[in-house]
Parts: sequence; structure tokens; C-alpha cells
Amino acid sequence: MELQIEFTPIVSLIEKAREKAIASVNRELISLYWDIGEYVTLKSKSDGWGKSTVKSLSDFISREYPDLRGFSTQNIWRMKQFYEKYIGNEKLSPLVRELSWSHNLLILSKTKSDEEKEFYLMLSIKERYSKRELERQLDSAFFERVMLSAENKIALPNVDSKIGNTIRDSYMLEFLNLPDSHREKDLHAAIITNMKKFILEFGKDFIFVGDEYRVEVGNNDYFIDLLFFHRELSCLVAIELKIDDFKPEYLGKMNFYLEALDRDVKKPHENPSVGIILCKSKDRDVVEYTLSRNLSPTLIADYQTKLIDKGLLQEKLHEIFEDEISDLETSE
Repeated sequence: MELQIEFTPIVSLIEKAREKAIASVNRELISLYWDIGEYVTLKSKSDGWGKSTVKSLSDFISREYPDLRGFSTQNIWRMKQFYEKYIGNEKLSPLVRELSWSHNLLILSKTKSDEEKEFYLMLSIKERYSKRELERQLDSAFFERVMLSAENKIALPNVDSKIGNTIRDSYMLEFLNLPDSHREKDLHAAIITNMKKFILEFGKDFIFVGDEYRVEVGNNDYFIDLLFFHRELSCLVAIELKIDDFKPEYLGKMNFYLEALDRDVKKPHENPSVGIILCKSKDRDVVEYTLSRNLSPTLIADYQTKLIDKGLLQEKLHEIFEDEISDLETSE
């Protein structure tokens, strides 16, 4: 056992070097695809290269250099599209080199605006998404949901802006495969079973501490549905699960839990604990009235069990932006 402990730092150095090597190889590969895309683009303008010429190029590489992989007609054409999309964009072109080709192809094919591309590029780099994780976020319209959540967010007293910007007020839990009519214990059990996907939706800085987490106050035991630690916020995060509309009385229970955590569980160097009451739905006015005089950092969030059509979310987001532009023009 002692030898293993002594050798652990060496293994850590090896793993870090391996990660750097993989990242370096990936950047070189993306640069190669960029250069090929640039070459084909210039040739299409100067010599009229089209898809038939690109097919001839692909066939030539396959025939003359059979060991070279990844140069199909479709992939070479994507390199051209990749280059044309990001050339001249000083903000996005450095970001694409931080992700794999498969990640870049997903973002290129499934997003429209530069804002959306930037969102997923930066999110994938920060969260270190696998291809499957990124695909899930794209398919669940994560960009639209985050933008709508930011637009509809209620100003919360005694909640640091960093907390408010980190924790959203709406989450998509379609991966739980819950029926429309379900019980709290069903919701609880499904989250525990699908914890990796649950953390993906909430953010990878969430570290699971425990479920039905026991806190002892006086001679009584109380149990918090889910307890997490958030690395960036450096605080405990208590989550209470509700399958109905938010009710004001839920806040008192959460405040009690946060006080117990801060007194008996929180480490001295950690920030005050944060609460999330996760409900099936919430009335904006009820939430605003309830939280207006609340002194603890608690947020009210709702969840959906079925994916919302991405087109509908895009329309809603477009309507909000149109209304904001209209308001600005009216004020002027």
C-alpha cells in the first residue's frame, strides 16, 4: 500500500503528460483540416473545384495512401464548410482548436447563429463534454433553454449574482423517463439511478454528496432529499424535490436545512450553503412574493419530463428579442 501511495504522483505526471499530448495532437489535426478546407475553398474559387473534384481527391488519397483515414468526400467537403464558417472570426476560430473534429462537426451542423456556436464551443471546453454529452445538450435545446431562463429570471434578494448566474431556474429531465403522473419517490429514485445524466444537466461542477442526507437538530433527525457540493461556488447545495406547484411553505423547510448545514456540516473555508427547491411548476408571482424578504440563498426551479420542441423554444426566444428591440426603439 505504501509503495502505491509513493508512486501515485508519478502516475499523475504521466496522465497529465498524456492529456497534453492528446490535446496537442488534436490541435494539429484541426489545423490540418482547416488548411485543407482553405485549400479547397481557394481552388473552388480559382479553378472551379466542386463536389466531383473533391470526390476525385478523396479517391486519390484512398488509392495512393490507404493508411490515411478520415478523408472521405463528405469529410473533405465538411473541412471546406468548417473553414468558410470560422475564417475571419477571431473570437471563435481559436476555440474550435480546443475540441475534437467530431465535437466541431456536431456544433457546425446543429447550430445556426454565431452566438449559439460560441455558447456550445465554450460550454464543451469548460465542461469537457464527451461527444454523446454534447449531442444531448444540442438535442435538448440547451442554448435556448439557458437564454430563456436568463430572460425570465426573478431578481432574488440575498442571492449573490454568481449563484444566480450558475444555477438556472428550469431543468430538462427527460432522461428520467418518468410518466406525466409520478410520485416524489419515483422522481427521487430515477435521479439516483441516472445521477451522471442529472449532473450533466445541472453542471459538472456539482459533486454528489448523498441522498436522504441526515441532519440532526435537537433530538430529531431530518433528511435532505439530495445534497451536492459545487466546486466553483465552493458551497453545499441542498435540493428538495417537489412534484407539484411551488408553495410558500416549502421555503421555511429549506431555510431550516440550510441553517443546519451551515452550523454543523459546512467547512470553515466554504461559502454559505445554497438551496434549490425543484418543483414540477411554479407561479412567478408566488415565487417573487415568497422570496422578497427571504434572507437565505434559495432558488426556485422547475423541471420538465418531456423534451420541448426546439423550434418552439427558438420562436419564443426570437419573440423576446423582438420585444426588446421594439422597446428600445419606442424609448428612443
